[in-house]
Amino acid sequence: MSIPSGIPNCPRGLEYLTSIDQLLVKQKVELLEAFIGFETNNKFSIKNALGQKVYYAVEDNDCCTRNMCGPARPFDMKIFDNFQQEVIHLNRPLACSACCFPCCLQTMEVSAPPGNVIGSIEQEWSICSPSFRILNHLGDTVLRIEGPFCTFSLCGDVEFNIVSLTGAKVGKISKQWSGLAREVFTDADFFGITFPLDLDVRMKAVLLGATFLIDAMFFEKSGNREGDTPGMF
Repeated sequence: MSIPSGIPNCPRGLEYLTSIDQLLVKQKVELLEAFIGFETNNKFSIKNALGQKVYYAVEDNDCCTRNMCGPARPFDMKIFDNFQQEVIHLNRPLACSACCFPCCLQTMEVSAPPGNVIGSIEQEWSICSPSFRILNHLGDTVLRIEGPFCTFSLCGDVEFNIVSLTGAKVGKISKQWSGLAREVFTDADFFGITFPLDLDVRMKAVLLGATFLIDAMFFEKSGNREGDTPGMF
């Protein structure tokens, strides 16, 4: 996909996002995970609705953290453009994933280019349905994400709605069913993201980051055991 040119006030590398309202995120199948449950660094391809590659993402952490902490692990995610330049950086610190600890909820910081914070994702405390705030670089809430009570992905898509501050649905993050064998034996997930075409490109990048946080929280396996759970349990 070629880079649109002449876009003012747009962080380098986010020009791709100005003309799209949908992204497809597909995780690469890792054979070690599929056969023996050994956690490896996740890798993803990110495409537009036409199937054109926009970015690719690579998780960055150490072997011990991946296999000891499992889905709760802290990580950095590096997102590269087609010229192998890192254009977005995600940081997920270590935090408790249990709903009984509202003082230590999940967060993720998004930078574009790396070192320039453009926004963040903050989990909201809930014992029923997962929800998140999408914040800009000033810490103001711009959007919210509302998940379903049940995040089981058995034979169907799981949708997290993106809503405005007035409660209107403006998009969604959808974990898409990828077939029985792939769902059972791997944690190579497939997501679709939709958002308003005229949404600030920075917030589009933050929503992309939210997809990786949701994947880690609800759809990662630990030792080939499915992590999907009802509500926040």
